[in-house]
Amino acid sequence: MTAAVEHPLTPDRRRAVVRQALSVGVATGAYGISFGALSVASGLTVLQTQVLSLLLFSGGSQFAVVGVLGAGGGGAAAVATSTLLGVRNGLYALQTSRFLGVRGVRRLAAAQLTIDESTAVGLGQEERAAQRLGFWVTGLAVFTGWNLMTLAGALLGNALGDPRAYGLDAAAAAAFAALLWPRLRSGDAAVTAVLAVVVALVASPVLPAGVPVILAAAAAVVVGLRRPGRHESAPTAHADDRPGADPLP
Repeated sequence: MTAAVEHPLTPDRRRAVVRQALSVGVATGAYGISFGALSVASGLTVLQTQVLSLLLFSGGSQFAVVGVLGAGGGGAAAVATSTLLGVRNGLYALQTSRFLGVRGVRRLAAAQLTIDESTAVGLGQEERAAQRLGFWVTGLAVFTGWNLMTLAGALLGNALGDPRAYGLDAAAAAAFAALLWPRLRSGDAAVTAVLAVVVALVASPVLPAGVPVILAAAAAVVVGLRRPGRHESAPTAHADDRPGADPLP
């Protein structure tokens, strides 16, 4: 069989993907200031806080670490909780590896940047080239913004007060919800979302942090097994209906 020819993106299409990626990157990166402030408040030094953002680079896992340590838990409990939350990143890699096609050092870089936002932006594009562009721009934008804001939050520390008072705790969730919403056009996607929400709400009060996330992710597997052979087609790509497609103010 002849391999499909991959056409380059038009300049307008490239700009639309970059605008979406940067919009998500800015919104998510800003939340890093909250992590920096909460981390030093939990007893970590500025250096330790920065190393977590540079090497771990997974918001949920990072907050799990400082949350457990701040509550008086030990290092083993913090690592275990963080690892549970990080399992989802491995599942993302199964999807992103299909369109990235990277090896060697670039493969290591892609693994580091495989997070909620880069995966969502990448998978939200129709063209293979747009998927790669969306993934890399989003991942690099979040990584840069997250680490800069982590340092700012750690240095300012208590001067910020409670970062949640500024609504920064909702920034990353809002960005991810904006990416998810256009994908809920099919019945299967809506059923998956509802099932995941129900599972998370039921499990969160009784199970350790991280476990409800994994159980909620299993909702997609359950729906997929009940409807074998059906695949959701990608939504039509229009710059005006993609979240974050409008230029930043």
